Amino acid sequence: MKQNNDAFKSGFISIIGRPNVGKSTFLNHVVGQKIAIMSDKPQTTRNKVQGVVTSEESQLIFIDTPGIHKPKHKLGDFMVKTARNTLKEVDVIMFMVNADEPIGRGDRFVIDMLENTETPVFLVINKIDLVHPDDLFKIITTYTSEYNFAEIVPISAINGNNVERLMETLTKYLPEGPKYYPDDQVTDHPERFIISELIREKVLHLTREEIPHSVAVVIEKIDREDSRNMVNVMATIIVDRDSQKGIVIGKKGALLKEIGTKARYDIEMLLGSKVFLELWVKVQKDWRNKPGQLKEFGFREDEY
Repeated sequence: MKQNNDAFKSGFISIIGRPNVGKSTFLNHVVGQKIAIMSDKPQTTRNKVQGVVTSEESQLIFIDTPGIHKPKHKLGDFMVKTARNTLKEVDVIMFMVNADEPIGRGDRFVIDMLENTETPVFLVINKIDLVHPDDLFKIITTYTSEYNFAEIVPISAINGNNVERLMETLTKYLPEGPKYYPDDQVTDHPERFIISELIREKVLHLTREEIPHSVAVVIEKIDREDSRNMVNVMATIIVDRDSQKGIVIGKKGALLKEIGTKARYDIEMLLGSKVFLELWVKVQKDWRNKPGQLKEFGFREDEY
């Protein structure tokens, strides 16, 4: 029989912070593969993305929430509500901030949200590779003057600096508990969701201005041909204005082709088989303000 100090620990950890602080980069690093899309554009994550890290001693279930921001439409309301709701259902909260940016209104908005929580809150200072080590003390002093954090851990998610120490410290705060997911499972999101996110990521990378925020991706069909080790994927890229459709397609279809080529590579890495990817672009005017279409495109508030 296991001694008490050797008992298996498991629990849920919410990663919160303002947009573009590296939450998805961290999640992909600890999980070991891409399950959350990464972009230098804010508000990339729209749903909770659950990543699972299992060892012999523990299982850490991470929830990467949408970046907290002032909402401008119903989709924005949904994203902020999603982030707020995760605070009620976790064992530890990771508040992630940028080392190379001063504390701002967005950070203070998050701190205000945390004011009445009894859940342990870690201050995770990301992107320490971008600042001089001597600057860290000043950053820590600034944040600790505003909130009493359970732990303070500086990291660089992009190259893994100090991430192992963070994982060990998180584990200490988790309760004894069951193994919620099998050893080899890294996310609870269905394959279809991750494929749609990989396509949306390429649209974010390859377009500018208003396009990234007005795009949704719907997977219409996934067919497997085992005899050819081939997966056929048909997907529709949704935009909310006619002018955006032309931009996403590009001159003579060039941009849409590039989106497809880059997305297909990532999908093949995910599925471990060849992929035939067919993309269409469709206009659904003002979809971000229509609850019915938000639900149809996978933003289901009742799940949170």
